[in-house]
Order: sequence, then C-alpha cells, then structure tokens
Amino acid sequence: MARIAGVNLPLAKRVEIGLTYIFGIGRVKSREILEKVKVDLNKKVKDLNADEVARIRKYIETDEVVEGDLRKRINQDIKRLMDINSHRGRRHKMGLPVRGQRTKTNARTRKGPKGSMIKKKR
Repeated sequence: MARIAGVNLPLAKRVEIGLTYIFGIGRVKSREILEKVKVDLNKKVKDLNADEVARIRKYIETDEVVEGDLRKRINQDIKRLMDINSHRGRRHKMGLPVRGQRTKTNARTRKGPKGSMIKKKR
C-alpha cells in the first residue's frame, strides 16, 4: 500500500491519477513530479516498488506544499484578507461570492437556502 502525505493511494489506478488524491496535486503537477523522480506515468500504484514510492514521497515532502500545510496556508490567506478589511475579505465575512459573481439571483450555494419573505401577523 502506497501512503504518501498521509493519504492512501488507490492501488488499482495509474500513478498519475493516484497522486491527484492528495490535496494540492492535480494532473499537471502529478506529471511533473513523476517526470522529476523518473517513474512511468502509466504504471499502476500496486506495481510500484518501495524505492519508487520512497522517491515520490521524498520529493513531495521536500518540494511541494500539500494536505494540512496547504489548507493552513489557504485559511491564513483568507484570514489576512479579512483582517486588512479588503473587498474580498469583507465578502468572505458576509458569506457572499468573492469573485464578482452576481447576487441578485444565483448565489444560493454561498448565501444558503432562500429565506421566506412572508411573515405571520400577530
């Protein structure tokens, strides 16, 4: 079983796809990593020997920011935006779309379920 950066890679998949299960590694970065450590892209994860797994693990630990460290960095960036009270930070605080989307309609994912406009009379 290949365990890299705290993630168990699926054994039946190709290494190129298996590495994308690690948060912060996509298809392009996966290919770059495998080219640098000289591992065949089309090899299955279960067919990797211990030396290849060790080379991949060492490269990811030393040269890439993944999983917990990356999540922490992203949260710190968002917190910094909120602390300096930038436009994006204020949008994060209010729970509204941050990247310029319209909010008159179509912001339900970010704003939450639609509230009822009709109120009971007493």
